[in-house]
Amino acid sequence: MTLAANAQKKHDNAGYPFAPVPFTAVKVTDSFWGQRLKASREVTIPLAFSKCEETGRYLNFVRAAHPSDTIKVGGFSFDDTDVYKTIEGASYSMQMYPNKKLAKYIDSILVIVAAAQEPDGYLYTARTQNPKHPHEWAGSRRWEKVEDLSHEFYNLGHMIEGAVAHYQATGQRNFLDIAIKYADCVCRAIGDKPGQLVVVPGHQIAEMALAKLYLVTGDKKYLNEAKFFLDKRGYTERKDAYSQAHEPVIKQDEAVGHAVRAAYMYSGMADVAALTGDTAYIHAIDRIWNNIVSKKLYLTGGIGATSNGEAFGENYELPNMSAYCETCAAIGNVYLNYRLFLLHGESKYYDVLERTLYNGLISGVSLDGGGFFYPNPLESIGQHQRQPWFGCACCPSNICRFIPSVPGYVYAVHNSDVYVNLFMGNDAHLKVNGKAVTLKQETNYPWTGDIKLEVSPSGKQKFNLKIRVPGWVQGSVVPGNLYSYSDKKELGYSIKVNGQQIERSTEKGYFTINRIWKKGDRVEVHFDMEARTVKAHSLVEADRGKVAIERGPLVYCAEWPDNDFSVLSVLVNKKPQFNVISKPDLLYGINMIQTDAQTLSYDESGHLVTKDVKLNMIPYYAWAHRGSGEMAVWLPIDLNATRASLPPTIASESKITASHNVKSITAINDQLFPKDENDRSVPYYHWWPKEGTTEWIAYKFQDAKTISRSTVYWYDDGPWGGCRVPKSWKLYYKTTSGEWKTVDNTTVYGTEKGVGNEVSFKPVTTTEIKLEVKLPEKNASGIFEWEVE
Repeated sequence: MTLAANAQKKHDNAGYPFAPVPFTAVKVTDSFWGQRLKASREVTIPLAFSKCEETGRYLNFVRAAHPSDTIKVGGFSFDDTDVYKTIEGASYSMQMYPNKKLAKYIDSILVIVAAAQEPDGYLYTARTQNPKHPHEWAGSRRWEKVEDLSHEFYNLGHMIEGAVAHYQATGQRNFLDIAIKYADCVCRAIGDKPGQLVVVPGHQIAEMALAKLYLVTGDKKYLNEAKFFLDKRGYTERKDAYSQAHEPVIKQDEAVGHAVRAAYMYSGMADVAALTGDTAYIHAIDRIWNNIVSKKLYLTGGIGATSNGEAFGENYELPNMSAYCETCAAIGNVYLNYRLFLLHGESKYYDVLERTLYNGLISGVSLDGGGFFYPNPLESIGQHQRQPWFGCACCPSNICRFIPSVPGYVYAVHNSDVYVNLFMGNDAHLKVNGKAVTLKQETNYPWTGDIKLEVSPSGKQKFNLKIRVPGWVQGSVVPGNLYSYSDKKELGYSIKVNGQQIERSTEKGYFTINRIWKKGDRVEVHFDMEARTVKAHSLVEADRGKVAIERGPLVYCAEWPDNDFSVLSVLVNKKPQFNVISKPDLLYGINMIQTDAQTLSYDESGHLVTKDVKLNMIPYYAWAHRGSGEMAVWLPIDLNATRASLPPTIASESKITASHNVKSITAINDQLFPKDENDRSVPYYHWWPKEGTTEWIAYKFQDAKTISRSTVYWYDDGPWGGCRVPKSWKLYYKTTSGEWKTVDNTTVYGTEKGVGNEVSFKPVTTTEIKLEVKLPEKNASGIFEWEVE
């Protein structure tokens, strides 16, 4: 950190106007975040290292040091980054909790990594394991596919991020020197000088990382390279919205494409703007940020609405069950909002950061640190479950590096201003105008809105303590009008200094206390904290007629273990009253919210039945810890938004078997139907990656049924996806002798996508029916729902 500070002094315009207080200066004593940090330290980081070993991540480096024409290069072209990210997280952790055994283990990994580096600094195991037959995404020569699938610059970015963290933690240069050599290799090869290639990263992050390397080394060529990557975007062969290359970055005004790439690029733009003073970048990211928070942000702080490209959707396209909200994208959203605060000093960026942090980000890792979400949907029927790891492990390893860095987001300093941005128990040591100041924060946030701050300067000192008054206190869900509180409540807050109430006023979202501070001065902050109802903008189709429940910074959800009815069939009272119930032994200690509601269902004769119930809700971050089942964040408050529980059908009570048996197969009899051919908001099953084959699915009934009609809703994600309606299909029934026989159909087998394709046949009595599908030659097919009557 000293090196970084010295580098900033050497260059004009170097550094953000609002200086972050490094996480090394903040020791968390908080029970909420202390538990998360402990789980990261004791479970997530060791698990990530073990997975790197188990899945051959280290072996890739060993092989790259001894390349061979016989090695088959598998996995992903960015698998190297899992090693770098895990070292980064471990380094952050070691700075607060030194661990000699872990430090020695990391040194042993770095020996392997260093051995894989080529003499000129190039380090990319997907190529160098077998240069004649590299990874299929790597291209035949260096940088050939760097704008597409090779991820060579992406690997560089994560290498630098990990190396800087390791250097700051240990003072050792063994990783930093590896990263500098690779960065130098890239700087020599890529640029606009004669003999250099003009290409940009396919997956952004190198821009952020090179800016960070400049701060650590003071070598401006790294900052110049970061700016080159941004300046040339939109001018090379890659010109698509998916990779934010559809137009030059300074002309962009909407968040589009792959959400993680986008958030990393926008963060890199902020870094370059701060370090170069280029205001065109600032104006561009301000426009893009406004688009995100006013049209493309989930209530949980998640970004990236669609699984098709892991991307931002259209404005106001925010489906719930199919919401992608990748964990990596939530981390990127924190990076972006943090940097915008450091540029502008306004609390609205921390309002978005806090919302993301407490909801859509920490939901991505289980409370014990050992289970992970890739997407973070806002509704489920049980198809979403935490996984112990993923083949594409970017989210677990990203969580691994992010959680230990959380203490660094609490405070910031600008001249004589000390910003208190997040509320968690901690002891912090910072410098204000060159003088030491100690802050001690005590709170039970996010469960209560009471915070105590003890301020102890080294001597009497005048400065401004600026306490963020969260948007949720001031009646603002998020900046803009994408969400608003629908209950008309008005919350208040109060501030005391040494027991004396002081007058309230805010500027840019901060309450400022200007005084001469002395050792032991105490500040008491109280924010009113009540359960509140939130509604979405009327253009958010998925949330019309629904409300969500919040309390403080936490978004709540209704989940199946806490309710003995379908939480998807609930109708919330028009004027709900809430009880807050402390549950210290549930999910590591939570506050549960309870309210009166009704459920709607159809009985077997088709009559609508209502029932009064007590609806219990838990914080969204804590869902999916007790098995799979229903969950919903947005709950109907208007009758036209309800989804009454349907009576069981032949299909819904059947056992499913298939030629291609995967977890998503439960979608075909979940009684959820697409609205049209473009609906991606309900679950579906598909045969991808199979093409041109004959596949089948069968229902086994509880007892013999007489059936004469079947309806199929085909899933087709053309023109960009891999599924198309089938070439043909047939129905078979099982005879009493156990043979499969085709039904005698009286209507044709339809293949129209997104609608019910009904086929009638002469009645048969059977215990099983089978649907056989001939897939298209070069595509798979899929099914939303298969009904039998």
